[in-house]
Amino acid sequence: MLARKGLLPDGFLLTRLAEDATHPNRFRSKSQRARFITKTGSCNVAHKNIREQGRFLQDVFTTMVDLKWQHSLLIFTSAFLCSWMLFAMVWWLLAFAHGDLEPRDTDGIGHVPCVTAIHSFTSAFLFSIEVQVTIGFGGRMVTEECPLAIMVLIIQNILGLIVNAVMLGCVFMKTAQANRRAETLIFSRNAVIAPRNGRPTFMFRVGDLRKSMIISATIQLQVIRRTVTAEGEVIPVCQLDIQVENPLRSNGIFLVSPLIVSHTIERSSPLYEISAQSLATEDLEIVVILEGVVETTGITMQARTSYTPEEILWGRRFVSIMTEEDGRYSVDYSKFGNTVPVRMPALSAKELDHTRGVQEKGPAEGQPQGWGLVRAGRGGYRRGGRTTCDSAAASRPWYAQADKEEDKKGLKKAVKLEEIGREIQEESIEEMSD
Repeated sequence: MLARKGLLPDGFLLTRLAEDATHPNRFRSKSQRARFITKTGSCNVAHKNIREQGRFLQDVFTTMVDLKWQHSLLIFTSAFLCSWMLFAMVWWLLAFAHGDLEPRDTDGIGHVPCVTAIHSFTSAFLFSIEVQVTIGFGGRMVTEECPLAIMVLIIQNILGLIVNAVMLGCVFMKTAQANRRAETLIFSRNAVIAPRNGRPTFMFRVGDLRKSMIISATIQLQVIRRTVTAEGEVIPVCQLDIQVENPLRSNGIFLVSPLIVSHTIERSSPLYEISAQSLATEDLEIVVILEGVVETTGITMQARTSYTPEEILWGRRFVSIMTEEDGRYSVDYSKFGNTVPVRMPALSAKELDHTRGVQEKGPAEGQPQGWGLVRAGRGGYRRGGRTTCDSAAASRPWYAQADKEEDKKGLKKAVKLEEIGREIQEESIEEMSD
């Protein structure tokens, strides 16, 4: 859609199609599943058999804003035409009742009409338009002969202002809707699962095509899946929140350049038991919601997309699209959704924990839980598993072999100290006996 609007180059889609042909996903399902949120962010739910249709008329303004443009323009035009025709009929009836439509001499001495220069319904319709839109050509005007005509003039002016305010307000709200700003927020067509800092991680990329910033941008992930309770009740829509990778435990992001949003798959993750083989058969949908305030207008906006199992690539990661040129950073959007394969086992995170010796039991009851920070390279930290106050092994990754050796050395030192203590204690007992 963005390529059709000219916001992204056609090379982006061509690169994506060539990549899919070169590296097909053998675990991808052939059947097309239904989804709640489309790739463009619209809701893919059809509401049928709604009996209480009158509830929509109780909120007429929102109903008119939600209508399509062709329907809104039809209502906009019909509202003005109907009001003009209605008051044209009123002015014609006033002229007919007062006898202004009867043929008279050219001099017209002794008869003062309610509205001058009204001789037919056509002239009454033109006068109605002049009154409501305040054109005032000067050929027709209300006289002092008919007080009722003055009252009709006041009523038409008031109703004309109301119609103008409502119609123009609807058009303004439709043009300034928050989802219009979301058209320049793009998400990667596919999400990936790849190892990051020794843990399998779910990742996708998001970017902003405009130079104006999104203030207080937050991102939220939810998994929608079909579950069955212990009593056998089938819950077709079960929503589970996913924690975004952030040591501060907040979902805020600074969208100054395209970012790779990640989620570490651990015990608390809904994706903990998903492997490469089971991914294609999973009945789930990962919904991404990006919210923020538009810097130029101050309107709160929301951008949405979703990823189904067919759109999640296993064992791939995104390529780098940012370079530094002439003292500033440059972003190449033609590689926005490109991925490269990485070495990754087809096992789930739970199976990896079993094979690599991570303890299966969780934190003890009654102990507070926190978010551990594990050193990840030079000067960086990543969020590890859930930790307890007195259990350091729960947050220790499976690859920390050096920690086990240090523990063994610590045990040896403790034994030596214990033996020395016993010898000192035995010598003191012998001295006391002497």
